[in-house]
Amino acid sequence: MRIRHSSTAVWSVAGVLQCALAGVLLCVTAMPVVASDLRAALAEKDLEKRSKLALDNALVALKAARFSYLDGDLEKTQSGVNEVAQSVELAYRSLEDTHKNPRKSPKWFKNAELATRDILRRLDTFDHDMTFDDRPMLKPIKDRVQKVHDDLLLGLMEGKPK
Repeated sequence: MRIRHSSTAVWSVAGVLQCALAGVLLCVTAMPVVASDLRAALAEKDLEKRSKLALDNALVALKAARFSYLDGDLEKTQSGVNEVAQSVELAYRSLEDTHKNPRKSPKWFKNAELATRDILRRLDTFDHDMTFDDRPMLKPIKDRVQKVHDDLLLGLMEGKPK
């Protein structure tokens, strides 16, 4: 008597494992984000690392604001997007306080420029996901982040002082 192995049985087991893994990943990514904390960034003595921590905090605050918006809590959403703006401004202020020329020491400035561009993209997506009546709460935040991004980019790109 021959034992026949069915390839569909093997694929179905693999399919079940893939579905289980996808379900676990979906649950993990759908979990609410841990509340952001700007105090950790403020406690950092190194100004360049402080800017990175502040930008990381801005991303966490933006994710928390999105979850709050999905839950229908507009007050938490507003405080979350305000924290995004505060974090971005802290990052920019920290880099400015180093008194380094962005053209000569571009590492942290370029990282901040890329991070603010990412935050702007995420804010734009969040803006499109919001209802038309709720969108005005993001306008001043987007403008502030855009100004910081433009200032960082200008610092990196401008030539010698005349």
